Amino acid sequence: MQRLREILDPFLLLLICTVALASLLPARGEAAGIAGAAADAGIVLLFFLHGAKLSREAIWGGAKAWKLHLATLGTTFAVFPLIGLATQQVAAIPPSMRAGLLFLTLLPSTVQSSIAFTAIARGNVAAAVVSASFSNLLGIALTPALVALMMEKRGTGNLISLSSIEDIVLQLLLPFVVGHLARPWIGGFVNRHRAMLGRVDRGSILLVVYSAFSAAVVEGLWHKVSRGELLLLAALCIAILIVVLLFTFLLGRLMGLSRQDAIVLQFCGSKKSLATGVPIAGVLFPASAVGPILLPVMLFHQIQLMACAVLARRYGAAADERARLATAG
Repeated sequence: MQRLREILDPFLLLLICTVALASLLPARGEAAGIAGAAADAGIVLLFFLHGAKLSREAIWGGAKAWKLHLATLGTTFAVFPLIGLATQQVAAIPPSMRAGLLFLTLLPSTVQSSIAFTAIARGNVAAAVVSASFSNLLGIALTPALVALMMEKRGTGNLISLSSIEDIVLQLLLPFVVGHLARPWIGGFVNRHRAMLGRVDRGSILLVVYSAFSAAVVEGLWHKVSRGELLLLAALCIAILIVVLLFTFLLGRLMGLSRQDAIVLQFCGSKKSLATGVPIAGVLFPASAVGPILLPVMLFHQIQLMACAVLARRYGAAADERARLATAG
């Protein structure tokens, strides 16, 4: 039971409850406008805090171990999108959910879980901090650009309009830059209250999810998606993760990376960020389309946590055993 609690992400339960609430009591009319405004404010706060958390040292440190970081970024923003394009051939998935699978593959890596799993696996934690942070930083600009390049051509409409660019700048880039510039004054507070601010992060995401799924439910989301389609979607998320985990493992071998750096490549390269994906989807897509598009992201989020938790423990146990044998020898 304890092992199950460690693997399962408690935040997933909150997400499920939020989706259930939106399904039973969706925001309509004036309430939908209030929920949308609260979600927009949450996005601004979320990216302000992301900027405040990222240290200047982590940014400049990206120049070191550049082969590892390029391999991680290449997996995140090149290999993953190619896999996303391949999923578009699965006709059994509804078009909106196929769009969600493609959007999933265009997102940056996670930060907290990538670093945590690297530490558990006895990998290069410092390099993981740089790779994951750079991925998120670049993702603010690269993900919308990839959406414009790849999703518009898949018939999803004109997603990157002048208005969308303004929203990206005002809700994502500007708060991030302001938060980072304010770090000399608020950095200490942010570091001392990481747990509390983490709850603010998650609360902001829940607001966006509630607003998005309310709009989707009003448009008839659950009448358009069957259980069989959801199971197929989960199977595709599992398949995508297996392919990327194997790819990053083999790439680390081909590059001759040390064990510690190979772990960074595998854990940072195989993740996709729910925390970044939710607000970006809220900015880029129409309100009624955000719910279906986020379903693959939420499924993949939990699947990656469960799989990587098991993998990290095995790597860590193996490293501890090697260290014990070396000491005994």
